Amino acid sequence: MTLSGSNSRLGVDPNQRPPGVRVVLDTRPLQAPDRAPLAATYLDGLLTAFDSDPLEGESFTFLLAADLPDATDVFAHLDVAGRRQLPPTRILRAGAMTIDPFILRGAELGTSWRADRRGAAGAVYHAVGNGPLPIGSGLPVVVTLLDLAPWELPQVFRRSLANRFGQRLRSQQLREAAAVIVGSEATAQAARRVLRIHPDRLHVVRLAPRAGFAPRERAADPGAAALLRERLGLAARYLVLPGRFDARLDLGTLLSALANLAATGRPAGLDSSVPWPPRVLLVGASPADRASVARAAARKGIGDAIAYAPALPVADLAGLIQGARGVILPVLSEAAGLPIIEAFACGTPVVASSVGPIPELVGPAGLLVEPREPDRLATALATIWVDDAVHGRLTGMAGTRAAADPRTWQDVAGETRAVYANVGVTRSADA
Repeated sequence: MTLSGSNSRLGVDPNQRPPGVRVVLDTRPLQAPDRAPLAATYLDGLLTAFDSDPLEGESFTFLLAADLPDATDVFAHLDVAGRRQLPPTRILRAGAMTIDPFILRGAELGTSWRADRRGAAGAVYHAVGNGPLPIGSGLPVVVTLLDLAPWELPQVFRRSLANRFGQRLRSQQLREAAAVIVGSEATAQAARRVLRIHPDRLHVVRLAPRAGFAPRERAADPGAAALLRERLGLAARYLVLPGRFDARLDLGTLLSALANLAATGRPAGLDSSVPWPPRVLLVGASPADRASVARAAARKGIGDAIAYAPALPVADLAGLIQGARGVILPVLSEAAGLPIIEAFACGTPVVASSVGPIPELVGPAGLLVEPREPDRLATALATIWVDDAVHGRLTGMAGTRAAADPRTWQDVAGETRAVYANVGVTRSADA
């Protein structure tokens, strides 16, 4: 298995800048970030890092949805060889999984034409997230795999015939990809287990917190943070749950845990100014998410324990997480762990499910609970909410963990470029 920073055995000197290649990149998640928020975040971080440090010979062909505004024109320093407009196949829902691979194959044709004349050492096709891949690609395919839920939760993600066919096709394409990038050793092992990807094709390139989460990027403004909390209806003590509100989230267990805490009564000695049961802010909840969660919480009698916020600017989200008692991530499937990475960048401890890369990322700086165990989750939530000694110790460990590995998106970009150089091939025209 290829680890980040260990590309020398494949012909790339890790101490030197890799040669630039032509990159064909599906950037449609940037145009509709609400549909694929993690893929959009990844693409924005990666392209911003590429844009801030252009590489000689590197150029891009962007694939875009024809009916949405171009979200790539902000990257002013990139050498863009072309932009190809694709039909809005997302309206076909699951059917797009079958049609898109053929459309992408057509869009890819000719994209590496004369890339060498612009100084490129080769060309690759890069896909991010659970987006489709071109069928029979004429270029080496690099995939950044951010999610394993379609394979770990098949009862949810393979209900229809179209879903099952699309996932089988994507599984085969992933096994045939020249390189599959994952964010952790645990995710690499899971990809080998559920997708049977050959270890030589797996590359671990760890993610980094967005720039707004780095301590040097956060301006201390307690007044602004207090105003935001007031606008969201938060007390001074609260927990944050960022992320997607779908089948990946272990929502039933969280609500049952909060209901259990409410039923046990207020702990003795807890200051009267601290609400009970713990208050949880759900960030990124759409109106439909909010309505669904609110109904479920009301049935449990804990509607007042949940607050809601839409998707927030990075600076606002970082400020909220920095001021939170903790970040919680009760999930059934996880492959990236970005909320944990960003919580630690803020020096904030976490309570999370012990799945995927989460134990590897958390270490001793948080509390881990098996999914679907509300009693144990209730104990963990109560501990981080009430026990100041434990909370202080975990906070210190979170800060130490982040300081020991001050990773940035420049690191992610550099290691990704090395993967490109490892698998890219020089072509004067598409096959």
